[in-house]
Amino acid sequence: MADDPVLRQRARVARLASAGQRAGYALLVLAIAAFVVGLVADFPPWTVIVVVASLVGTTVTLAPAIVLGYAVKAAERDDRERAQGRAQERAQRSSDTTP
Repeated sequence: MADDPVLRQRARVARLASAGQRAGYALLVLAIAAFVVGLVADFPPWTVIVVVASLVGTTVTLAPAIVLGYAVKAAERDDRERAQGRAQERAQRSSDTTP
Protein backbone atom coordinates (compact mmCIF):
# COMPACT_ATOMS: atom_id res chain seq x y z
CA MET A 1 0.00 0.00 0.00
CA ALA A 2 2.99 2.32 0.51
CA ASP A 3 3.55 2.22 -3.26
CA ASP A 4 0.07 3.62 -3.95
CA PRO A 5 0.54 6.83 -5.97
CA VAL A 6 -2.65 8.32 -4.54
CA LEU A 7 -1.42 7.85 -0.97
CA ARG A 8 1.99 9.28 -1.88
CA GLN A 9 0.34 12.32 -3.48
CA ARG A 10 -1.95 12.74 -0.46
CA ALA A 11 1.02 12.61 1.92
CA ARG A 12 2.83 15.22 -0.18
CA VAL A 13 -0.20 17.51 -0.13
CA ALA A 14 -0.55 17.00 3.63
CA ARG A 15 3.08 18.06 4.14
CA LEU A 16 2.56 21.08 1.89
CA ALA A 17 -0.60 22.06 3.78
CA SER A 18 1.18 21.71 7.10
CA ALA A 19 4.08 23.89 5.94
CA GLY A 20 1.65 26.46 4.55
CA GLN A 21 -0.23 26.59 7.83
CA ARG A 22 2.97 27.06 9.81
CA ALA A 23 4.12 29.84 7.49
CA GLY A 24 0.70 31.51 7.47
CA TYR A 25 0.36 31.51 11.24
CA ALA A 26 3.94 32.75 11.62
CA LEU A 27 3.16 35.65 9.31
CA LEU A 28 0.04 36.41 11.33
CA VAL A 29 2.09 36.50 14.55
CA LEU A 30 4.58 38.80 12.81
CA ALA A 31 1.75 41.13 11.74
CA ILE A 32 0.37 41.26 15.29
CA ALA A 33 3.82 41.92 16.77
CA ALA A 34 4.55 44.66 14.24
CA PHE A 35 1.16 46.21 14.94
CA VAL A 36 1.85 46.28 18.68
CA VAL A 37 5.27 47.83 18.07
CA GLY A 38 3.67 50.38 15.76
CA LEU A 39 0.99 51.16 18.30
CA VAL A 40 3.59 51.89 20.95
CA ALA A 41 5.87 53.85 18.59
CA ASP A 42 3.25 55.99 16.78
CA PHE A 43 3.27 53.78 13.69
CA PRO A 44 6.56 54.41 11.92
CA PRO A 45 6.27 53.64 8.21
CA TRP A 46 8.20 50.37 8.45
CA THR A 47 5.67 48.91 10.91
CA VAL A 48 2.81 49.66 8.52
CA ILE A 49 4.69 48.01 5.67
CA VAL A 50 5.46 44.93 7.79
CA VAL A 51 1.85 44.64 9.01
CA VAL A 52 0.35 44.95 5.54
CA ALA A 53 2.90 42.62 3.91
CA SER A 54 2.46 40.05 6.67
CA LEU A 55 -1.32 40.13 6.39
CA VAL A 56 -1.13 39.72 2.61
CA GLY A 57 1.29 36.81 3.05
CA THR A 58 -1.00 35.27 5.66
CA THR A 59 -3.97 35.47 3.32
CA VAL A 60 -2.05 34.00 0.39
CA THR A 61 -0.57 31.08 2.35
CA LEU A 62 -2.97 30.27 5.17
CA ALA A 63 -6.33 30.05 3.39
CA PRO A 64 -5.23 27.53 0.73
CA ALA A 65 -3.26 25.54 3.32
CA ILE A 66 -6.31 25.20 5.56
CA VAL A 67 -8.47 24.09 2.63
CA LEU A 68 -5.86 21.54 1.53
CA GLY A 69 -5.55 20.24 5.07
CA TYR A 70 -9.30 19.68 5.30
CA ALA A 71 -9.30 18.02 1.86
CA VAL A 72 -6.65 15.52 2.95
CA LYS A 73 -8.56 14.75 6.16
CA ALA A 74 -11.79 14.28 4.22
CA ALA A 75 -10.10 11.92 1.74
CA GLU A 76 -8.62 9.86 4.58
CA ARG A 77 -12.00 9.71 6.32
CA ASP A 78 -13.65 8.62 3.06
CA ASP A 79 -11.06 5.86 2.63
CA ARG A 80 -11.70 4.61 6.17
CA GLU A 81 -15.48 4.65 5.68
CA ARG A 82 -15.23 2.81 2.37
CA ALA A 83 -12.93 0.19 3.89
CA GLN A 84 -15.32 -0.23 6.81
CA GLY A 85 -18.26 -0.58 4.40
CA ARG A 86 -16.43 -3.25 2.41
CA ALA A 87 -15.61 -5.14 5.60
CA GLN A 88 -19.27 -5.02 6.65
CA GLU A 89 -20.37 -6.27 3.22
CA ARG A 90 -17.94 -9.20 3.42
CA ALA A 91 -19.14 -10.05 6.91
CA GLN A 92 -22.76 -9.88 5.73
CA ARG A 93 -22.02 -12.13 2.75
CA SER A 94 -20.17 -14.66 4.89
CA SER A 95 -23.01 -14.74 7.44
CA ASP A 96 -25.56 -15.20 4.63
CA THR A 97 -23.71 -18.23 3.25
CA THR A 98 -23.24 -20.06 6.54
CA PRO A 99 -26.19 -22.26 7.58
